[in-house]
Amino acid sequence: MQKLSELLDVIYPSTMILNQQILNEKGINFVSSKGINNGVSAKIQETDKHKKYSKYAITVALKGSVLSSFVQPKEFYIAHQTAVLYPKSKLTENELIYYCLSIRANKYRFNYGRQADRTLKDLLLPSKNEIPEWVNETDYKFDENLTKPLNNLVLKLDTNNWQAFTFDRLFRLFKGKRLTKAQMHEGETPYISSSSFNNGVDAYISEEPNFKKKFLTFACYGSIGEVFYHPYDAWVSDNCNVMYLKNYNLNVYIAIFLIGVIKKEKYRFSYGFTGKLQTLKKLKIKLPSKEGQPDFEFMESYIKSLPYSNSI
Repeated sequence: MQKLSELLDVIYPSTMILNQQILNEKGINFVSSKGINNGVSAKIQETDKHKKYSKYAITVALKGSVLSSFVQPKEFYIAHQTAVLYPKSKLTENELIYYCLSIRANKYRFNYGRQADRTLKDLLLPSKNEIPEWVNETDYKFDENLTKPLNNLVLKLDTNNWQAFTFDRLFRLFKGKRLTKAQMHEGETPYISSSSFNNGVDAYISEEPNFKKKFLTFACYGSIGEVFYHPYDAWVSDNCNVMYLKNYNLNVYIAIFLIGVIKKEKYRFSYGFTGKLQTLKKLKIKLPSKEGQPDFEFMESYIKSLPYSNSI
């Protein structure tokens, strides 16, 4: 891990106010601290009064939607309260996006009372040689449309009326199976361990999968509480529990919603209190509900209403 300032040059632009600019639908992107639409608030007429930044920079909101981070694929102007980052060494588009996501992962550290203007440069990020291989193996072409939501619904989360459900009511739960390194042979089956990286995939082995696709894994040892969705068949080790959703099709949108809620319970676990199967069965999480049942339709619609859902 390295400090952000060791990997990226950090620029704090001077104040530029949108309502003092001339709007132009065919103009230059004006990026602000908003957390949607790639941070772009409008297109404005080109001006010599303010610096225009070159494309393939990362923009980071320092206030407002703190740590909302985006790769800018075109030249842009930028508002105050937003930082501009340029890599110190060459990075691919995929690697830039990876660093955006790494920066966003620190969002929980900040709120409206604790902004990121002074501490952004000190955030710890993976060094360049720690970027996983799959980042550049992903077939990805930058498209501004990918930042758009799948639907235009405006949905808000009101947790006051959420209902508590135990894991054994929500899921069919199973324990993974032990497989030693000596028993493994290289192949094409994903091997899921308690790793917190690479969606929990620790290796690819020749053994036949022991669990069929569309399940969650919960690391009960090691990186306790890490949760991942697997839309593929896999071999799951005995360091993880496997969770199949009861009475509903587990798709990626519902999985993302559930993972976000489940990870909020991660603080409960430690090396002295692990996520054993019997413990997990009685764990409770609160979810949107309808007529006493989990409202999975709302969960799916909510994720589809978020920026970037179009690219999931």
